[in-house]
Amino acid sequence: MKISSKIYSCLVFAFLFAPIIVLLVFSFNDSKSLSVFAGFSFKWYKELLNDRNTLEAVRNSLLLAACATVISTIMGTAAAVGINKLRSRWYKRAMHTITDIPMTNPDIITGISLMLMFVFVGRILGTSTSLSFWTMLIAHVTFCLPYVILQVLPKLQQMDKSLHEAAMDLGCTPLGAFFKVELPEMLPGIITGAIMAFTLSLDDFVISYFTSGNGFDTLPIRIYSMTKKTVTPKMYALATIIFFVTMSLLLISNFIDNEDNKKLREMKKKQKSLVKN
Repeated sequence: MKISSKIYSCLVFAFLFAPIIVLLVFSFNDSKSLSVFAGFSFKWYKELLNDRNTLEAVRNSLLLAACATVISTIMGTAAAVGINKLRSRWYKRAMHTITDIPMTNPDIITGISLMLMFVFVGRILGTSTSLSFWTMLIAHVTFCLPYVILQVLPKLQQMDKSLHEAAMDLGCTPLGAFFKVELPEMLPGIITGAIMAFTLSLDDFVISYFTSGNGFDTLPIRIYSMTKKTVTPKMYALATIIFFVTMSLLLISNFIDNEDNKKLREMKKKQKSLVKN
């Protein structure tokens, strides 16, 4: 059974990562062929640096992702603190359900509904263009926000509630106790939520496609427009760079979670030793 499970696991991972490996290898191919590796070269990476339209799309994606990450992280942290302090179980469950809706709702439904709302509001206000960078930003904050709440809320639930009261007994104001005691405890969840928000915003296509305005194209929209003609190998180079950036963020997130879990284990061991003594 052990051998068969290992073989099965290897086949699953090969199926998942084979396309990515092909992409990585042929991003260094000297020719445009996807069947013959003509030789190792940085040719397509050099052409990528000379493509102004693609680099502008990358800049737009990074700008949008950074703004959405900052806003959703601040709002998500505040929302998580508010949900955690609710006393009514029914109201708390209702808030959890409402928070989960944007994550379970199909992207195409979210994109179309947001587009209709922006067009409706734009007509009421009499604006010349209903869709722009700001509509995309609102849309990205909308679907990033639940993931931040999902990462921060468990950290608040794990935290000892008496810490906040102890800080206030020692002379801290409620705001001072939050920044000095609660915020450091939440920080691993906040960082993980921010990383998830950034990667989700950078990767999104469907919602961005429905809420984007003229003159502001993100990288996924740019790549989609290129598929109508031909996708040049310099896109393989760009995809390789994005893959390694995303992988680095994932490793950082896992490292933070591991360090946080180690601290929790050490605290539990200390508590058990104190109880025994």
